[in-house]
Amino acid sequence: MITFSIALAFMITMYFAYGKYVDRVFAPDPARPTPASTLYDGVDYVPLSSRKIFLIQFLNIAGLGPIFGAIMGAMYGPVVFLWIALGTVFGGAVHDYLSGMISLRNDGKSLPEIIGDQLGLPVKQVMRIFTVILMILVGVVFVSGPADLLAKLTGGAVDYRIWIALILCYYIAATLFPIHAIIGRMYPVFGFALLFMAVGILAAMLCHPGDMPELTWTNFGNQHPDAAQLPLFPMLFVSVACGAISGFHATQSPLMARCLKNEKDGRKVFFGAMVAEGVVTLIWAAAAMAFFKGIDGFHTFMETHHNSAAIVVDTISHGWLGTVGAILALLGVVAAPITSADTAFRSARLIIADMLHRSQKRLKNRLTVSVPLFVACAFLLLLSQENFDVFWRYFAWSNQTLAVFTLWAVTVYMARERRNYWLTLIPALFMTAVCSTYILTAKEGFSLPHTLSYGIGVGVTLLLLCLFFKKNHTKG
Repeated sequence: MITFSIALAFMITMYFAYGKYVDRVFAPDPARPTPASTLYDGVDYVPLSSRKIFLIQFLNIAGLGPIFGAIMGAMYGPVVFLWIALGTVFGGAVHDYLSGMISLRNDGKSLPEIIGDQLGLPVKQVMRIFTVILMILVGVVFVSGPADLLAKLTGGAVDYRIWIALILCYYIAATLFPIHAIIGRMYPVFGFALLFMAVGILAAMLCHPGDMPELTWTNFGNQHPDAAQLPLFPMLFVSVACGAISGFHATQSPLMARCLKNEKDGRKVFFGAMVAEGVVTLIWAAAAMAFFKGIDGFHTFMETHHNSAAIVVDTISHGWLGTVGAILALLGVVAAPITSADTAFRSARLIIADMLHRSQKRLKNRLTVSVPLFVACAFLLLLSQENFDVFWRYFAWSNQTLAVFTLWAVTVYMARERRNYWLTLIPALFMTAVCSTYILTAKEGFSLPHTLSYGIGVGVTLLLLCLFFKKNHTKG
């Protein structure tokens, strides 16, 4: 329990300490008009209170990643606590804050436009396509998970396919209607469920702390049962994606940048929401190891149940919270991905609209952009029924790769603005090495030997570092 407590205290403390430093480096201007007022359209550019925006941002980014990803990351042992804590503060929170604030300073531009402004037109065109595909993948993986859990909650009385249809109907409405009409009203309800889940699991875990493994020199390494095939680097850093750093988050930040009324609220909304998600991730990673009487018991349970994170969530919730508490907790788990996928489709609509320079004030224009997105999602849902694990792995890698592009774009921006670009350069280098090594060594990638993959990954990282200093005429 000591390791968990230190990691939790570290993240909360660093929100105030490091978060204030990053905020000071960017230098928000409270007197500067925001896009919510200068570009108000009653649909996407709508002023909202900072509390509501924080809740929306938190729910936008807290999909299955900080729950399912945390459980899969716990397979590696208590070293996962280290990555969650450090990744959240120095990677994810900085990534989310700066991408959101840059969007805020540029009329709420979508992520591909921001990346393109800093890295060039060819990269912008690639990122437009890449990001839209990722948003559709988010929709696919975040429809199947909630539908499966809801089918279990109803004891099979409502078929899995019916839940998929109902969830898709909600996504369509949330994508098309003004942001304050559905998302602004539904998120407080979803927020209660998600917060109850996290607080409930934390309280139960505090009552059963004895079985949680501590991070020591003897167990610092990879404790995954398939460690030979799944090395700590880079697999852990892709498995725990949304709970530490996630490119998907940067696609959501512009949605809230279009609603913020004051730049000074950026730290609370962007940096704060990421720290809150890191806390949820930390809780679930710890619960997975504590509930099953340690890491060995957890490994045995996962092997028996085919590595199903959904079954882990259901078992822990019922075991610690009872039937009523478990239902509320599972509803929180359902709410998390639903409130990420609805804004993923909304983000995809806005990315395409920005690319086509098409106003989204009229419903007809929103329909024209949105219908193809949902048709593509429905098609991929049919394919994913037999290959969900494959879709999840591709989503996870694509998600982290988008974070790499975002970090490099933000780093270039910081350098050009003569600000401390090391804040993002260091995580950009680390995540570049992670993503390039992963796709080279993973079986869904090129399946190269680990040593060769590490060498190429380091080479790619150093090459980009040299290009950065050359192109931006900066001195290290």
